[in-house]
Amino acid sequence: MVGQRFMEKILEDTDPEDVQLSTFCEEPRAAYNRVRLTSYFETRDPSALTMTSDFENDGTTSWYQENNVELFIGDKAIEIDTQNKIITGESGKKIEYDACVLATGSFPFVPPIPGKQRPGVFVYRTIEDLEAMLEYSKANNVKSAAVIGGGLLGLEAAKAAKDMGLISHVIEFADILMCRQIDQGGHNALVGKIEEMGLKVHCGARTESFVGQDGTTDMESLSPVSALRFSNDEWEDLPVEMVIVSAGIKPRDELARSHTTPDGAIALGERGGIVVDSQMRTSADSVYAIGEIALYDNFIYGLIAPGYTMAGVCAKVVSNDLLKASEDELPGFYGADMSTKLKLLGCDVASFGVNQPGPDDEDVQELVWNDPFTGVYRKLIFNKAGTLLRGGILIGDASDYDKLHKLAVSADHDGNPAPLPEGTIAAQLLPPASAKSGGGAEDEDETDLSDPNVQICSCNDVSVGQLKAAIHELGVDEATLPVVKKCSKAGTGCGGCEPAVKAVLAAELELMGGALSNNLCEHFEYSRQELMTLIRMEDDPTTVESFEQILAKHGSEIGHKHSDGCEICKPAVGSILSSLQNKLIVSDSLIGLQETNDRALANMQRGGTYSVVPRVPGGELTPDQLIALGDVANKYQLYSKVTGAQRIDLFGAAKHELPDIWEQLGEAGFESGHAYGKSLRTVKSCVGSTWCRYGVQDSVSFAVRVENRYKGIRSPHKMKSGVSGCARECAEAMGKDFGMIATENGYNLYVGGNGGAIPVQAELLASDIDEDTLIKYVDRYLMYYILTADRLERTAHWQKKLPGGKDGTGGPIAHLKEVIIEDYLGICEELDTRMALLVDTYHDEWAEVVKNPELRKRFSQFANTEENIHKEDMLEFVDIRGQTRPADWAKDGQPQTNWESPPTDVFSNSEKSWVDVGSVTEFLPNIGTPVLYGDTQLAVFNNVNRGEWYVTQNMCPHKQAFVLSQGLVGDKDGSPKVACPLHKKQFSLETGEGIGDEPLNILTFPVKTVDGRLLTELPAIVELDAILGTHGLRVQKSDCIDIAGDAKILTTATTNTTVVLV
Repeated sequence: MVGQRFMEKILEDTDPEDVQLSTFCEEPRAAYNRVRLTSYFETRDPSALTMTSDFENDGTTSWYQENNVELFIGDKAIEIDTQNKIITGESGKKIEYDACVLATGSFPFVPPIPGKQRPGVFVYRTIEDLEAMLEYSKANNVKSAAVIGGGLLGLEAAKAAKDMGLISHVIEFADILMCRQIDQGGHNALVGKIEEMGLKVHCGARTESFVGQDGTTDMESLSPVSALRFSNDEWEDLPVEMVIVSAGIKPRDELARSHTTPDGAIALGERGGIVVDSQMRTSADSVYAIGEIALYDNFIYGLIAPGYTMAGVCAKVVSNDLLKASEDELPGFYGADMSTKLKLLGCDVASFGVNQPGPDDEDVQELVWNDPFTGVYRKLIFNKAGTLLRGGILIGDASDYDKLHKLAVSADHDGNPAPLPEGTIAAQLLPPASAKSGGGAEDEDETDLSDPNVQICSCNDVSVGQLKAAIHELGVDEATLPVVKKCSKAGTGCGGCEPAVKAVLAAELELMGGALSNNLCEHFEYSRQELMTLIRMEDDPTTVESFEQILAKHGSEIGHKHSDGCEICKPAVGSILSSLQNKLIVSDSLIGLQETNDRALANMQRGGTYSVVPRVPGGELTPDQLIALGDVANKYQLYSKVTGAQRIDLFGAAKHELPDIWEQLGEAGFESGHAYGKSLRTVKSCVGSTWCRYGVQDSVSFAVRVENRYKGIRSPHKMKSGVSGCARECAEAMGKDFGMIATENGYNLYVGGNGGAIPVQAELLASDIDEDTLIKYVDRYLMYYILTADRLERTAHWQKKLPGGKDGTGGPIAHLKEVIIEDYLGICEELDTRMALLVDTYHDEWAEVVKNPELRKRFSQFANTEENIHKEDMLEFVDIRGQTRPADWAKDGQPQTNWESPPTDVFSNSEKSWVDVGSVTEFLPNIGTPVLYGDTQLAVFNNVNRGEWYVTQNMCPHKQAFVLSQGLVGDKDGSPKVACPLHKKQFSLETGEGIGDEPLNILTFPVKTVDGRLLTELPAIVELDAILGTHGLRVQKSDCIDIAGDAKILTTATTNTTVVLV
């Protein structure tokens, strides 16, 4: 992070033509926000943490290419030759430098505890660490974990373990948590908050060893960890299956110790770290150090804000040392304010100024607020006279941190306390905002957002004034929260200031005549929930039966002007209509709204093939059905796999094969499994009382009943369920959107759970209820979710946002009981009626297609010919354990990716002719349809809203997959576009240019209609095939390609200055 900030700053301070930046990166991806590492579990998407732009498959981002920065991914710098000024990477790459900046950071300190070598013992530092923990947890059925260390990182690691669905223990050697930031009172309040969340805290713990499953406690055994053993008297072993060590950090100063570096050439501290002066220079010529590697005044600064300050100072110094870029006095780093404010495990934790005075400090008077009922603890430290606030500790409510911090560490007083405001006495500062307002801390935020000099983001040193300036520079149309954060850097560090950033943005947009938007997209000025309400409350439902009617009635000005919609609002409206009307989604009026998967009634897989997933209610299959699945898989050469949801998936079907496949499956009694839709996937079950000696209810029969009731119902996101026949919970019902666990008296109903990357345990809605009552409650729960959730919002997240009970207590589950069981809102009749409609109008979508010749025809590979191109002529398949799968995609930037279209006049000298590709009636409105000319696949788009036709190549240039005709048609800023179904790459249908930041382009061709026929102007087949022929663009496994022959040789520029960052 600090190294990335240095590069950004030096690029600001110098002419890019004068400096060549090169950076070594040990990890498999470029810089990301390590401070927010725990939030990775929310998305499992590394790009959500990126510090520049989205990650490509090879770990790079476009920022490096755009700024001419050489990036060596996965290559750790291992040697520095300070005499010859050469850096060597682990790959053997050598780079000569004019300036070398060391930003190698730190690595986790692992105490020499016997057993630290065991499987199941991890450190908490990188995305790979988190992925390794997840993989190990799933593979070994881990139920509990211990985190060694109760500091900031340790508590974050404990949250990570909890987010993985584990019982999480915090093991701290000291008598209190966060002993450098808080005191005993703060510890007590923090522990209370933490234990409310289900974590367990063990302070004063003397960890003796990590015990293996084989009972050993040595430093050699590789038996997986099974327990912690303590040397504390009378402490028993703590059974855990995973250990996460977060016991501090050590500077990564091994480069300074490499054999090419003469002893003492780079001075080191006694306990590690590279010694630097105030301008970040080391003892070696032209070598600098910043961040957690830099030892200034015998102190390592482990917070991000000081690191960013060092980066800014170093950028100025390096540019001046090399280019004499500034005649001003150079800045310096003279230490940093170590005050900090965090949202730790959902609890405010802050310390500032002199928060733990030494025993010799006599000018101290403490005021303490300790409220055990709300878990708020505050200690403010004043001088004896009570005229100066010197520091403080805030737990549970830190909403006035900025105001208090500004008084204790005043920029106007050289970092010393400022006098209390006139008329203010010390005691007035002590009560938290929650006590003053009578509500929660969120009811009053005392940060003065009107003062432009107030710091709003301490990580990046952004003031309110700088943030407002960035908002005004962007303007109303461009100032969205993500863009504002990117441009101003506010909110991109620890994230603690994001609510304040959002508040400033909302206020400024209002002043500018705008508003902070949660709109679906530019075509609708409503959220999904708001649009659903408008449609369902319409007096005449016939006026909102189609996308065109809804856009005309509720669309934005842009929506009215262009009426194309986009890949966001079309599926959202399609889902709303399906949830209210339940019409066939591939009908003429709805097919243009469907995502690619819904349009094909199958999930598109890598390379453009599809998967086939029949419904298996309750996981129950007959032998004849198993044989039928095998026959289909053999006939169509499909890869077969049993899924974790008790179904059998068949992969690798071509789209034109799907109707024949489903006809054969239908004859065997199978229905669509709706794996392609945002709908109910499965109801998992154990065998229950029918076979299991522990079962108390027939869970299979009930699971079949539940799945058959809710199958096909469209919802904001996918839904899963489970029925367990006893308390042993083999169906994992408490990890489902709604789940049932059998009791002697009926079933317990749980709602709002999910598995996946961030497991959430469902909450108990009702106990010991019979099947009919349970079905009634589930009807209402699902319908309430369908009517009020946002787009692509799972039940767990939706449920978490609901209000508490009517008396303000009990949380969202109390609200759900009032709505669903007590009918507190008076809507149960509507919920029951709407669910009954969906159940009564169920139709098996594949059965409808199979029996309808016109619908079957839509699955033809090409509209203008019955000829088919075999899937293996477009994509190589490889053998894997007796089956076949698609060859691995090459990484972005390698051959067979990021296909570059020739210049637009590539066919300018060709003799062209108007080619008839079919009757206009063959092309459905507002979607794409593929046609074949020679060996070239083209995509035809019929935009009836504009009365326009477009013809483009069918191959998406990103991964050379022939899928563009299956993408959603829409518009962006009035320009018609198509979004590739694989990775949402967007291209203009008029020009072929990539939209937004998309650098790739596609070829387009003139088109016209004559006497009901569609004609497109094309060159001769041989010329067109030379550029776009299917067989010439066939994707092969990457080891078939001579990558080395095409590799770009990296050289160091000799006409400018080279700065190497490691």
